[in-house]
Amino acid sequence: MIRTLALLAALALPFAASAQKFEPQVGQAGKDVIWVPTPDEVVARMLTMAQVGPNDFHMDLGSGDGKIVIAAAKRGAKALGIEYNPDMVKLAQDNAQKAGVSDRASFRKADIFQTDFSQATVITLYLLPALNMRLRPQLLSMKPGTRVVSHSFTMEDWEADEISTMDGRRAYFWIVPANVMGTWNLDTGSAKTELNLEQTFQKINGTVALGSNVQGGLREAHLRGANIGFAYVDDKGVRRDFTGTVSGRQMSGTFRDDKGQSGNWTAAKK
Repeated sequence: MIRTLALLAALALPFAASAQKFEPQVGQAGKDVIWVPTPDEVVARMLTMAQVGPNDFHMDLGSGDGKIVIAAAKRGAKALGIEYNPDMVKLAQDNAQKAGVSDRASFRKADIFQTDFSQATVITLYLLPALNMRLRPQLLSMKPGTRVVSHSFTMEDWEADEISTMDGRRAYFWIVPANVMGTWNLDTGSAKTELNLEQTFQKINGTVALGSNVQGGLREAHLRGANIGFAYVDDKGVRRDFTGTVSGRQMSGTFRDDKGQSGNWTAAKK
């Protein structure tokens, strides 16, 4: 009888171990980083900075227990977490089920560096600076206007559009800028000229051709996602202010001058 009970107990041990709930430990090693959860107030601020809403497709790179993905789903977004640890993926799926958002929050076991996230409108991450820099080229190639938020760590010389501080922690926010560097043929309807733009991430400057061997500097040039604005004073002393949007190798918008005249403009990249 004793031997039978011992045998049954031994057989039951694997089942008991498999039924034991996975509990993540702060500081546990992952593929690229250790796991440290993001505080709730930081999660809320990150999603607020990105203005996450029902029209968004949010992706969290290194989603851990799913906290950020679940919070985005609660704001109405379709949200996907990318996580390498299968135990974390299962835990996050369970947490999404408990939170009642499993129809909008999903999780995938994958390597973030082997994942296509080009369709996302919002990216969140809590990675080390070196990993941010590995991801930066892919982030910058995303659709202009895509919003990126990082907990604690920067993108080095790609300066953040906004920085928030919460109880000693920081969140960094960027809007992916359109690529406008180069020479453009600018057409205002009544006149055509050449626009030369220089660009360092979202910061732009440049010149416009005003006549034979005359270049006028741009004033108040700015770029936010696909939205562009600039002004210049022409060779007759008239200031024109331009606003518009960038779509690949084309730009278009409206302008107004200080004489009260207005119109439409287009530009094509050379």
